[in-house]
Amino acid sequence: MRTRRLRFGVVAVLMLVGAALVGCDSNSGGTVSAVTADNPWELTGSVSSNGPSGPRKGVPDAALTAENGDGGAVDKLALNTIADLEDFWKTEYGKDFPGTFKPVSRYFSWDARAPKEQAIKFCRSSTYHLVNAAYCSIDHTIGWDRGVLLPLLQQKYSDMAIVMVLAHEYGHSIQGQAKIAGFFSGALVKEQQADCLAGVFLRHVAEGNSAHFTLNMTDGLNAVLGATIAVRDTDPDNPKNVHGSAFERTTAVQIGYTDGAAGCKKINKKEIEQRRGTLPTTYEDGEQDAQLPVDVASLTSLSQALAKIFPLQQAPQYDYNGVVKNCSKVTATEPVSYCPSSNKIGTDVSELAERAGAMQGDDEPLSAVVDGDYNAFAVFISRYVLAVQQERKLSITGAGTAGLRTACLTGVVTTKLSEPGSDPRLSANDLDEAVSGLLADGLVASDVDGKVVGSGFQRLEAFRTGVLDGEQSCLANYR
Repeated sequence: MRTRRLRFGVVAVLMLVGAALVGCDSNSGGTVSAVTADNPWELTGSVSSNGPSGPRKGVPDAALTAENGDGGAVDKLALNTIADLEDFWKTEYGKDFPGTFKPVSRYFSWDARAPKEQAIKFCRSSTYHLVNAAYCSIDHTIGWDRGVLLPLLQQKYSDMAIVMVLAHEYGHSIQGQAKIAGFFSGALVKEQQADCLAGVFLRHVAEGNSAHFTLNMTDGLNAVLGATIAVRDTDPDNPKNVHGSAFERTTAVQIGYTDGAAGCKKINKKEIEQRRGTLPTTYEDGEQDAQLPVDVASLTSLSQALAKIFPLQQAPQYDYNGVVKNCSKVTATEPVSYCPSSNKIGTDVSELAERAGAMQGDDEPLSAVVDGDYNAFAVFISRYVLAVQQERKLSITGAGTAGLRTACLTGVVTTKLSEPGSDPRLSANDLDEAVSGLLADGLVASDVDGKVVGSGFQRLEAFRTGVLDGEQSCLANYR
């Protein structure tokens, strides 16, 4: 009998005007609650007490111009971003890379809605109906669509999403000058490096050193990561994939943010292969449409796997008739709760199954919503690892400690479920569903009372630590 695998749905990302994918280097040229029902991608932490995020008020616009630009708000935002990027790399480039930094030579702006006769040439190609932003290595230029792409990013993910996209494109310029990607490196390595270099710049902005922008660690950085997820490889079996999965893209951004440009230099084929390990990157035959149902049978099978991964002297009891009611000094979390006094995990199976189904917004252009079964199973896993922590006499309260440790240990389980012989077993796209859920409501990163840190970056970092570095890193980093 073939091993059953956890499997999640695929979301289309960009379906506008025959669009090309965003971000391609053009070689041819506080503690908060969950999401609302009205907006499934209202990022946790959207009401932030950690300072402003976005364009600085009262700062003069950069003295740059874009060819074919209209002088409007979007072009000004783009040019201010490029000015800050050039100021940053002018100072930082020589600290990690050889030679002298050379700013991008020209900037191009176009409107993808414009008629064909108004199209221009960018990187030797027409911009007619081109919904894209790109760096052109042929002539060291950057261009963007001010009519469709950038306004859509701005509307869905804030002004800082535009900053992220252009920081990624400028990252391609830096990698070309520094020669950190060779001819045979492959597209994925180049995209991961560009994401990483964008993360380096985002840290600069978050530390308050950007002339035109500020970025906080909650709604600001959450929105940036949401935009990053929106432009991901959605079909693991597509041979034209170049950007990486949501997990890989956010990982690369976080490497740059935490480790700086030195970390970006280390990204190559070998590093990506080591990072992937046993994590699935393509579907097995017949697997793509085979969702594992969220029902009592599947949860029982998963609980048996959990008992092997993290065996306990006193295994928790399971109640599939709803969350645990009247648990002393604990606020039950929906749709799965853990009660330490009775050592019981209660699950509202029908509500948990809804989490695995289609979510509002998953079919929209540039959606960061990734729905499917692992979005549900990860929550169930997170309540089990609370029982693990309870038995080990670790605190299970506190969003910044127990909550992040829970996300980290859920990541450990996720990697274990990817190993050969695991039943059920992880499949391609499952990591992306977990990433989407961690940013959207953070329930996987909640403590026993359902409290989560407002920073999606921190929640993802904790989960990533568990996936890539294992149990001991979780225990060392989240005390």
